[in-house]
Amino acid sequence: MVVMDLDEEATREGENIEEVVNAEESIDDEAVDIHEEEVGDVKDDLVGEILTTIEFLDQISDYRRTQQKECFNLVRRLKILIPFMDEIRGFEFPSPENCMHFLNRLRKVILTARKLLETCNNGSKIFLALDSELIMTRFHSIYEKLNRVLVKTPFDELGISDEVKDEVGSLCKQLKKARRRTDTQDIELAVDMMVMFSKTDPRNADSAIIERLAKKLELQTMEDLKTETIAIKTLVQEKGGLSIETKQHIIELLNKFKKLQGVEATDVLYEPVINKSTSLILPHEFLCPITLEIMQDPVIIATGQTYEKEGIQKWFDAGHKTCPKTGQTLDHLSLAPNYALKNIILQWCEKNNFKIPEKETSLHSENDSEEQKDEVSLLVEALSSSQLEEQRASVKQMRLLAKENPENRVLIANAGAIPLLVQLLSYPDSGIQENAVTTLLNLSIDETNKKLISDEGAIPDIIEILQNGNREARENSAAALFSLSMLDENKVTIGLSNGIPPLVELLQHGTSRGKKDALTALFNLSLNSANKGRAIDAGIVQPLLQLLKDRNLGMIDEALSILLLLVSHPEGRQAIGQLSFIETLVDFIRQGTPKNKECAASVLLELGSNNSSFILAALQFGVYEYLVDITSSGTNRAQRKANALIQLISKSEQI
Repeated sequence: MVVMDLDEEATREGENIEEVVNAEESIDDEAVDIHEEEVGDVKDDLVGEILTTIEFLDQISDYRRTQQKECFNLVRRLKILIPFMDEIRGFEFPSPENCMHFLNRLRKVILTARKLLETCNNGSKIFLALDSELIMTRFHSIYEKLNRVLVKTPFDELGISDEVKDEVGSLCKQLKKARRRTDTQDIELAVDMMVMFSKTDPRNADSAIIERLAKKLELQTMEDLKTETIAIKTLVQEKGGLSIETKQHIIELLNKFKKLQGVEATDVLYEPVINKSTSLILPHEFLCPITLEIMQDPVIIATGQTYEKEGIQKWFDAGHKTCPKTGQTLDHLSLAPNYALKNIILQWCEKNNFKIPEKETSLHSENDSEEQKDEVSLLVEALSSSQLEEQRASVKQMRLLAKENPENRVLIANAGAIPLLVQLLSYPDSGIQENAVTTLLNLSIDETNKKLISDEGAIPDIIEILQNGNREARENSAAALFSLSMLDENKVTIGLSNGIPPLVELLQHGTSRGKKDALTALFNLSLNSANKGRAIDAGIVQPLLQLLKDRNLGMIDEALSILLLLVSHPEGRQAIGQLSFIETLVDFIRQGTPKNKECAASVLLELGSNNSSFILAALQFGVYEYLVDITSSGTNRAQRKANALIQLISKSEQI
C-alpha cells in the first residue's frame, strides 16, 4: 500500500496481528471486587451501558469518507453482541467475580470503539486522511481486543444458549479475519496528499490536484470549510500528541482549500483566540505558531519568525532545519531572545489583569520519553545480538514503534538503528527480512530518514527482497521504494539498480494490494525521464492495458496516469498507440467516471499532439461529441484538455 502515514506519518498495514495492535493502554485485567448483594445492580448497569453505547453508535450515519466503510463494519460487528447482552441481563451470576471481570473488559473495548467512531464522525477530515494508516491501526487494535475478550467468555457460567454462543463464535471468526485484512488504500488520495506536502515536487501547487483532494475530502463549500476549521482548532487544542509537522500540514492544506473558494487563507493559528476563563481575545501575535499558547520566552529564528523557545527547540531536536511557518531552509539554528515582544506581552497581561498560565511540569511525559529512549536503545542493541530469537523480537517491536508516530521515527534513527536494519535486509531469515524492510518503510515516512536509508545503501537490498522475498515482504518492499523515490536522486538510483523490472512483475502477477503498491512506485519512478524507457523495456505497457480492462480492480485512473507519463516518451507512444487502445480511451471519454474522462482526455491529447493519426483514429470512434460534452460537464482539468483536443482536431482538419 501507499505510504501516507505521512506526517505523521505512513505506512502500511501488515496482515500479521502484531502490526495492527497499536500501543494503547492494555486492558485492565483486574477483577472487580464487589459484594454479592451488589452483583445484580452492577451487572445490569454494565450490560445497560454496553447496550446503550452500541445503540447510540448505530444511530450515527455520517462518517468521514476516508474511514466510512471501516466504521460501518465495526458498528455492524458490535450489533451482533446485542442478543448476547440481552441473555446476560436476564441471568443470575453464580460466579460474580469471573463474570463481572468479563463484562468490565468488554465495556472498556466498547468505549474505546465509541471514542474512535466519534472521531471518525466529527473529527478533522484532513487529519483523518493524513493519518489514515494510524486510524486503521486503531480499528484493528479494537478487533484484536474484542476478540481477546470474547474468546474468554464464560458461556457456561452465564447460561448462554447454543444459538447465541454460535453467533459469538462466528463474530470471533470475523474479528480474526478483519484484524488481518486491510482494504487497499485510495492510491490517488495517498499520492495527492504526498505531493501536496512535498517541498520539492512542483505539483504541490497544482490546482487540479487541490480540487481533486477537496472533492474527495468533501471540503468544497464554505460551510464545509467552516466546520473543518472548527474541527482543526479542536484537534490542535485537545490532541497533545499532535506533532508540529502534522499540525503545519493540516493547516497548509486547509489554506489551499480556502483559496479555491476565493477566501483569504487566514491561518487558524493566527485567528483571534478567546481565553475561556476571561473571555479576553488574545492577540494572535502573542501566540506561538507551534504550541498555540501565549509565549513566555519568545525567540527569533533565522527567518525572522518568532516562536516559544521550548516549542522551536523541540522542532530542531526532531531533526528539522526549516522554519515551521514559512517552510524556508534555515541558514543557522541560532535563537535570539525577542525581548521587545516579551515586554509587550507582559504589559498587555498587566493592563488586562491576565495571568499567564503556569507551564505544567510534565514529569510523567518526561519519564515516558526517557522510558521510550531506553526501550529503543535496548532494541537497537538487540538487533546485533547473536541470538536469532532476540533479533526477531527486537526488529518486530521496532516495526511497531516506527509505525506509531513521527517522534518514534526520529528517536529510532537517532539511536543508530538504520545501518543495522539495512544489514538485516540480507539476513537469511524471511521473517527478519520482512520486518526489517517494513520497519525501514515506516521510518522512511520521515523526510530526513529517507536520505539516511538510501545513504546506507539499502535500495539494492530492498530490490532483492522485492524479487525473492515472501508475499508481504515483496509488497512492503514496493511501498518502501515508492517512499524512498520521493527523493529525486533515489529515482535515479532505483532505476540504475534494476528496480523497475521486479515492480512490473509485481504489477502483472501480484495480489490486488501488491499491484497497487507496484503501480504507485512505478508512477513516481516514471517521473524520471530515463525511467520511462526502463519501464517500457520492462514490459509495463501490457499490464497497464490489462488494468484498464479489469474495472473491478479499481485502478483505471492510476493506470491512465502512468500511461500519460509514458506517452511523452517516443518508445511509449509506439508501444501504446495501437488502434484498440485509442478505442479504449474514447470509451472512457464517453462513459467513464469524471476522473476517467479527465485522465483519458489527457492521454489522448499527449498522443495527438505528437502524431495527428491518433486524433484521426479517435474521430472514427466518435470522440468529438464526447469532448463537447466534457467542455461543459467535466472537471476543470478535463474541460481544459477537451478544449485543447477540439482545437487540435480543428487544426488537423484544416491540414
